[in-house]
Amino acid sequence: MSIDISSAGWTHEIPESVRALSSLPGIDYADRFTLATDVDATPEQWARAVFGDVPSIAELLIWRGLLGLRLSRGRSPATVAGWRIGGRGEDWIRLEAASWFLSANMLVQTADGRVSWTTCLHYARRVGRGVWPPLSAVHRRLVPGVLRAAAGRIRAARR
Repeated sequence: MSIDISSAGWTHEIPESVRALSSLPGIDYADRFTLATDVDATPEQWARAVFGDVPSIAELLIWRGLLGLRLSRGRSPATVAGWRIGGRGEDWIRLEAASWFLSANMLVQTADGRVSWTTCLHYARRVGRGVWPPLSAVHRRLVPGVLRAAAGRIRAARR
């Protein structure tokens, strides 16, 4: 699923070139949001603007509480909001986390005046198929605003 929000949008149709950046053994759920922007920043700068260096209370509630993701504590150059940086390239960064019933990747990519956030999940247990769908509706509603807010934070930091 990939969305191009002319400001921010999403879709379930993820290009194979993007899927190839995932570290998951299989992708059971994927969505992609793209924001057209004039903000020039690296993928890691975008990821930190989107998620912060440490997870917020709301992120902890969702990521640790509901999804059971094992996140790192504290600030680290090897993590973003507790997610391990599992890979990176010139125009992308992959954040990784897992729980007993699912594994997740968040990919942040930059190119041609756009930033994209792709979420990929692999269900390790059946319970993942029950837990994620209701949360995915909230996720899809929130991501466009989160991307726009991140652009604002990057702009403000450069003033």
